Amino acid sequence: MTRGSFQGPKVQRAVIGMSGYGKWVAGNKTKWITLLIWIAVVGTLTMLWPAVNSQEENNVQNLPKDSQSVQAAIVAEREFPSGSGVPALLVWHREGGISQEDLLHIQALYSNLEKSPLPHQNFVPPLGQLPPQALQASLSEDRSTLVTPVLFDKTADSDQLGEAVTQLKALIVKETGSDPSAAKLDGSDLSLRVTGPVGISIDATGLFKNADVSLLIATVVLVLVFLLLIYRSPVLALIPLIAVGFAYGATSPVLGKMAEAGWITVDSQAISIMTVLLFGAGTDYCLFLISRFRQLLKVEESKSQALLRAITDSSGAIAMSGFTVVLALLALLLAQFGAYHRFAIPFSVSIFIMGIASLTLVPALLAIFGRTSFFPFIPRTPQMEMDRAMAKGKPIPQRKVSRKKGIGGFVVSRPWAIVGVTVVMLGTLASFSSGIKFTYDILSSFPKDMESREGFDIIGKQFSPGELAPAKLMVDTQGIADGEDLKVILGGISYVDTVSDPQQGAVNKNILGYDIEFKSNPYSLEAMSHVPALQATVEQALIDAGIEEPKGNVWVGGQTATQHDTKEVGERDTDLIIPVVIGLITLLLLLYLRSVVATIYLVATVILSFFSALGLGWLIIHYGLGAEAIQGSIPLYSFVFLVALGEDYNIFMISNIWKKRKEMPLKQAISEGVNETGSVITSAGLILAGTFAVLASLPIQVLVQFGIITALGILLDTFVVRPFLVPAITVLFGRLAFWPGKHQEVDKPLPSSVE
Repeated sequence: MTRGSFQGPKVQRAVIGMSGYGKWVAGNKTKWITLLIWIAVVGTLTMLWPAVNSQEENNVQNLPKDSQSVQAAIVAEREFPSGSGVPALLVWHREGGISQEDLLHIQALYSNLEKSPLPHQNFVPPLGQLPPQALQASLSEDRSTLVTPVLFDKTADSDQLGEAVTQLKALIVKETGSDPSAAKLDGSDLSLRVTGPVGISIDATGLFKNADVSLLIATVVLVLVFLLLIYRSPVLALIPLIAVGFAYGATSPVLGKMAEAGWITVDSQAISIMTVLLFGAGTDYCLFLISRFRQLLKVEESKSQALLRAITDSSGAIAMSGFTVVLALLALLLAQFGAYHRFAIPFSVSIFIMGIASLTLVPALLAIFGRTSFFPFIPRTPQMEMDRAMAKGKPIPQRKVSRKKGIGGFVVSRPWAIVGVTVVMLGTLASFSSGIKFTYDILSSFPKDMESREGFDIIGKQFSPGELAPAKLMVDTQGIADGEDLKVILGGISYVDTVSDPQQGAVNKNILGYDIEFKSNPYSLEAMSHVPALQATVEQALIDAGIEEPKGNVWVGGQTATQHDTKEVGERDTDLIIPVVIGLITLLLLLYLRSVVATIYLVATVILSFFSALGLGWLIIHYGLGAEAIQGSIPLYSFVFLVALGEDYNIFMISNIWKKRKEMPLKQAISEGVNETGSVITSAGLILAGTFAVLASLPIQVLVQFGIITALGILLDTFVVRPFLVPAITVLFGRLAFWPGKHQEVDKPLPSSVE
């Protein structure tokens, strides 16, 4: 008797009398109805509702309205409207020195911009009216570089800003008779690079737009190649892709409609990662069912009965896995930072729809194709193989009883050694996570040859880096504090490079504004730390001047202040969401497994795996790729994905062990559970890690870092935590692993599996 053919009385009755949902979605007739329903739903939604890509908004405010920098922006717009726009910095450069003719062209350009403003242009300085000597005074020390600003409306999005800058460059070509934007920086021709907040915004959006198509193609090709290599069946390789395609076909218009109605906001970054998530996690869910179906086809002649049993055996784990990921992603709704909050609905909705497709469409497709799904390596029962061999006049193939213990047998025989080795290894890797340095500098995530980054590099070499994005300090003096005295105080601060003369507010004359340039990169952590220090210094100056309650009378605006608030809000979200995700997953596991002990060590191992991935990722990114720091948003993103997706594999394996221990001794259940789920979880882990690794091929460092760390975490779960650490801990706990649930003792081992 083979292990696969053994069925207890309860199992036999369940198969014979099965009337579950499997018959509704994958019966002889209902399989076609299921497919037609999916075609009808996707077709109808596509025709009636807009695609999610058409509803992208890439210039949405990320910070809450009560953030200091947001309040400062409101004050600046009211009191200093001429300087409240978003600046594009035009960096003019010529090796050997900018000529007099170059300056005349620049002045003529600004005269034209005053007479005929660009779309969404807010303000330009009157450079065309200045004498040539005044413009020459603004040149760098070696006279090779000049920086001139153009301010645009804050309401303009990145696409609108991009169109305006394109028109600006066309005017420059017309004025100069050449194309400075295409000129090399180290050449003798006049070159131009557009940087500053406008240039950075345009480049960031352009990177994601260019990444969408290439990311989709790379992901599809990778999943297809992996499936072909693992299962060697072209039909089977297409089934998960078809399911993911249908899921995306339904997800896109659903999210598009939600965005059109104003219920959610979507951006290109969220859509890019959502695509990867759909293909990776969606393929995993499909494989959980497909692998069980293939196993049962070797012991069950009826493909329908085999499929129904496969649905019964795997649907609970698939539903639980999907629900775990959906809830973990929905926890991002608690975030105050807009980019985190905007991810919650698109990600959770896409996984929810993919889960439905895995439990309905995939069974229907498997029912339609049957054993042909696995062509040319079609699984058959021993009797079917015998009949086939006899019909062809060939020798009857003999199945040998496997004597190999496999990984499961090894784990069961040496649990203490395995726990010791894996914990030490993962703990050592996790220890490196304590040395991670974080950055909120968006420029560092750009390729070095990106226009806005090249422009910033020139400014840093020729001028103060702070000129890229000056801070706007505004002070309500209440008519008591002296503006010139404040300027002297500000000018004496060690980290301040230059301070402008005080400007009087347009509405409240007691509000004075100063443009302040820091000595350090305005996007660096060092500059960000100066924002609260600057605010405290000015508040103290107001107290010294006789103002008793200076709180609320000092505002610091600009990109540095925005980045500072981004860091503060992001850290708040991380401190809140990580415990919530852990709590949600713990609760779900308790309900599913009904075991406090197992829940605790399953959650603990995934958390350990996360910190190990973070530490290993830091070693690769810092020492291998040469990055000085990783983006501050990476830990939260990686945690939510790794803990939710990593728990999937534990759920699938543990649920298998939990079922088997009702029919055999616990150690045998663990051994066979590990061996049976090994191939499917390994293949699923490789595919999921591969899809996230595709992100590392993009020219966006934040996605490169996220892709590397998430892929590493999935690989650690797949090859260390799931096959070794978790089952070894289960062996050590023994009956206690089920506490407070009841453990049904089975003393007599069942026959070994067959090959």
